Amino acid sequence: MDTQQVSAPPRAPSAGVVHINIRLTDGYTVISNRLSQHRGLSLLAIGLGTHIQSLPDGWRVGIKALAAIFPESEARIAAALRELEQHGFLRRIRERVGGGQLATRTESYNHPQAAARGRMRERVAAPVPEAVPVPEPEAVPVPEVLPAVAAEPVTGAEPVRVPASEPEPVRVPEPVRVPAPEPEPVRVSVPDPVPAPVPGPRLVPTPTAPRKPRLPLPAPQQPTEALYAAAADLLAGLPRTAPLFLLSEEDARGLVPGVAAWLERGARPDAVRAALTDDPPVPLRHPAKLLRHRLAALLPPPLPAAVPVVPLQNCDDCDRAFRSSVPGCCRECRDARAYADERCLIGT
Repeated sequence: MDTQQVSAPPRAPSAGVVHINIRLTDGYTVISNRLSQHRGLSLLAIGLGTHIQSLPDGWRVGIKALAAIFPESEARIAAALRELEQHGFLRRIRERVGGGQLATRTESYNHPQAAARGRMRERVAAPVPEAVPVPEPEAVPVPEVLPAVAAEPVTGAEPVRVPASEPEPVRVPEPVRVPAPEPEPVRVSVPDPVPAPVPGPRLVPTPTAPRKPRLPLPAPQQPTEALYAAAADLLAGLPRTAPLFLLSEEDARGLVPGVAAWLERGARPDAVRAALTDDPPVPLRHPAKLLRHRLAALLPPPLPAAVPVVPLQNCDDCDRAFRSSVPGCCRECRDARAYADERCLIGT
């Protein structure tokens, strides 16, 4: 009967991770799977928690100290620290140090549940502070009252009444009040407020300062009636799209040459209208002056000079089209004529 080979080496998986582990003797840290395989933490938080647990005691693990080591930003590191603190792997405690200052002590836990149970047991087993004993009042001896002895009656005299002595009231001492110690106020260093920036003096030119000369209104180089008519129509139609630019007849007549110069330089009417009326100042007090300034300051450059076009001609010999400023024959026909004339000269 065949027996199973129990000494056969295990078969490596065909897919997934395969661990090639080497026994470590130094430079290692034991990390719990509660941190390395936590499903509620991000990979950045798991890696940061692993790094913190591998550090020795007293090492600084603040946000700025970690950002100086790793390429992640301070915002991402702060979010990862909050994740670890929320799931119990970190605990940051503010303590008071000498000089009235506060310091942050960070505690790292590899088993948050066990650490929480230990803190709960310490709270339950903590001794209750005993009350301050109040001294009991001392007993004051009460004087003993002796019974009055009746005197024998004397004949011929009234009986003498001996009043009974009343006991003195017992004085009970008042309880001693022990003042409770007042908690010392925690001094928190508050940074000095940053003073608000003082606005500098506003630089306004004086009335006597020299002003920049006003640009002259442009005019077309080759004015025509059609060009001036198109410019007048454009100025008259401005209130349709920009109601603030309602011009008088005299203002429109004075601005016609400037608009005609724009149209002569190839500007489209809608482009001229947008350049003159877009983003007006508020309030708009002098629309004609604004249009005059924009016509002079925003004038587009002139169109490049047109390349002269050589007209087409028909060859007198072959009737083919060719470009030339004068009628006649094409180059091939001229060459043929010149070759024919040369042969005639050679034959003679």
